[in-house]
Amino acid sequence: MWFQIDREGTQSLTQQIYEMLRSYILNGELQEGEKVPSTRELSASLQVSRNITLEVYDQLASEGYLEVRPKSGTYIAAGAAFLRPEMAHRRKEKEKVNDDLENMIDFKASTPAMDHFPRKVWGKLAKDVCIDSDEQAFGYLDSSGLQELREELSRYLYHTRGVNCTADNIVITSGATQALSLITELLVKNKQSIAVEDPVTDEMRNIFSYQGADLVPIPADEKGLKPEHLPMDTPPGFIFTLPSHQFPLGSTLTIQRRIQLIEYARKHNTYIVEDDYDSEFTYEGSQVHSIQGLDPERVIYVGTFSKILSPGLRIGYAVLPADLLADFKRLKWYSDRHHSGIEQLILARFLKDGHFDKHIRKMKRIYRQRRQALVDSLKEHFPDCRIWGHAAGMHLVAEFPSTVFEGELLEWIFSHSVRVYPVEQYSIIKGNHKNKIVLGYGSLTPDRIEEGIARLKKAIRSFPEK
Repeated sequence: MWFQIDREGTQSLTQQIYEMLRSYILNGELQEGEKVPSTRELSASLQVSRNITLEVYDQLASEGYLEVRPKSGTYIAAGAAFLRPEMAHRRKEKEKVNDDLENMIDFKASTPAMDHFPRKVWGKLAKDVCIDSDEQAFGYLDSSGLQELREELSRYLYHTRGVNCTADNIVITSGATQALSLITELLVKNKQSIAVEDPVTDEMRNIFSYQGADLVPIPADEKGLKPEHLPMDTPPGFIFTLPSHQFPLGSTLTIQRRIQLIEYARKHNTYIVEDDYDSEFTYEGSQVHSIQGLDPERVIYVGTFSKILSPGLRIGYAVLPADLLADFKRLKWYSDRHHSGIEQLILARFLKDGHFDKHIRKMKRIYRQRRQALVDSLKEHFPDCRIWGHAAGMHLVAEFPSTVFEGELLEWIFSHSVRVYPVEQYSIIKGNHKNKIVLGYGSLTPDRIEEGIARLKKAIRSFPEK
C-alpha cells in the first residue's frame, strides 16, 4: 500500500495518512476482510516514523474502520464502506455465482475423492523422509526417477497389472500428461498420424495435436477399440488406447481385439500406447491384465497416481521397450531434468509399507458405494436408460433413448444446478453419441449423487421443447 504525502504542506503527516486510508476504506478500494500492512511495513513504505502509523491505525481502529486480530494482523472491518450502486450490483452477482457454484452438483469424470486423501500417513512419511534421507535426495537426480520408486513400481505393476518390466524400463514423469507428450515427440515425425480411439478424452487429443500429429479416429464400442478400422496403407506413429476402462464409454477391450491390435503393431512396425488410468477400481469380476504383458516390445505402458491418490502429486510413469529407453530419457532430461526427489521417496515408502494397497481397498469400497447410488438413482428416475461401463473406474455412461444432449438442453440442465458431460464432446466423428452423457461419481457423496440425478430428471422433463 503506497500513496503520496505532502511533506511541505500545512496538514500533518498523521492527518494526511489517516484521511487517505479512511477514504480508501469508505470508497471500497480497500475491501472488507482485506489485510492491511503492519505499521512497521507502512512506515517503511511511506518513509515516516512508525509512531505516526501506530497513531493512524489506533484512530481508525477506534472508529471501527479497522479490526485487529491477535496473532493474525489488522484487517478492514466489515460494513465500513459505502457501497456504490454498481459495486452493490457486482457484489450481489458475485454472491449469486458463488452460491450457484457451491450448490452445483458436478458429475465430472476422473475426479478422485480428495477428502479421502491419506493426509496423516503422507504427512508422517514426508517428515520421516526429510529427516532420514541423505544429501543426495535433495540434489540433482537421474532423469528416469529414483531407483527405490521404480523398483517398488515394477513389483506392483507385475503383481496387479501383469506388466512385464524391471525398474530399468520405467521412467518417472510429471503425470501421464508429460509421459504422453514425450512419447508423441519421440514417435511422431513429419506430421505422422496417431490412431486414437473415438470417442476419447479431449485432453489426449490436445496433447497429440500440439505436437503436430494428425489424428486417425478408430471407432470404439462396448468391446473397446475396433482393430479392423486401423489404416492399412499408411501405419500410424502409434496407436493410443485405454483398454482396461475406455474413456468415456467405459468398455474393456476383449482379448480377441487385443491380439488383433498386437498383430497389427508387429506387422506394421508401430507401437501401442496403453493408458491405464484407473483400472485399480474394478467392481465386477477380476482385474483385466495389461496389453503390455502380452508384448513388452510393442507396447508402451503409461500410468499415473493422479486418479488413485491425488492430481496434485503430479507423479506418473512410462514403461518402455528397451529400444526406446535412451531416447525417451534424453527427452525427459531436456523437459524438466527430473521429478521431485522428495515426493518420489515418500511415494516409494507409501508403496513399500503397504499404505498404497490399503488406500486402494478403502477407496474401492467408497467408490463401489457411490457407483451403486448412481446406478440405483438412474434406474429409479430413468427406467429406460442404458448404462455403459459401470464395472470399473470412477464414471459410467448413461444412454437415453429419446434425449439429445446438445446446447440449449445442456444449458437448461446447468440452470438446474447440475452439470453433465455429453459423450459427443469427446467424439472426433460427430453424430454417433448424441443421446449419451458421462457421469463421474468419484468426488460425489451418495446423497449428492441422488440429488443430482433428481435434478437431472426435473430439468429434462421441464425442458421447453421448441
